[in-house]
Amino acid sequence: MQNSLTLPDLLNDAAILSLEHQLHLETVVGDLNWHVDLAEPKFDFHGESELVCERFHLLGSAAPGPGSWLWAWANPSGFLPETIELAESVRDLGREYGVPELAEPEVPFAALPGSPEEPHQVLSLLTDAAKVLTGRFTAYNGPVGGGTRAAFLLEHPSFLLAEATPMHAVSLIQQAVSGVPYITDHRRAVYSYGRLRGLDPEFSADGRTLALKALGIGLEFDELNRLTRIEGSLTPDSI
Repeated sequence: MQNSLTLPDLLNDAAILSLEHQLHLETVVGDLNWHVDLAEPKFDFHGESELVCERFHLLGSAAPGPGSWLWAWANPSGFLPETIELAESVRDLGREYGVPELAEPEVPFAALPGSPEEPHQVLSLLTDAAKVLTGRFTAYNGPVGGGTRAAFLLEHPSFLLAEATPMHAVSLIQQAVSGVPYITDHRRAVYSYGRLRGLDPEFSADGRTLALKALGIGLEFDELNRLTRIEGSLTPDSI
């Protein structure tokens, strides 16, 4: 990772793998309800079945009243050290790489890319940045009263991804570049996904094409770093 980063850099890096994990989380927990006890601490999903997270990490909360995000380590209410240590590591990395949105205690909605107005939009941005810095890619956010939403990173074996396949990867990449609004650099986003997913990404000499060698997929980009073409052998066996 380079010595200087911006929040948009981190969002491009995180976007596709984050989407993959969130889609997987939806299939695992389905319609189960969530519950968190910050004093015990415990985070679980329950309903017809129950899933108790091995660990969870409180990142922060987005409140519509002040129109700002507050990092968990800066919350005056105080939390158990083990629930906020990951947020503290994000703060430290934010300072190291010069990303003020990750290092300042409170971040106005208007200071974030796209000037989001809704708490869930703010959570998506700052949670994804935290994901790529911590290597924890499964997140959940929920209402905690007064329109405020809190963001968590979760750990459980059920949240681990299956081995990637060509058909799945192509579908995911297409869904991400067309539907994730904060992807501003397709070329960077796809390369980062390939690197983080262990797909052996390699650019051509001119940087216009990218091979995900582990899957036999080739991708082309234009001069504005937009994805223009995907090719590979996508057979029923590759689903």
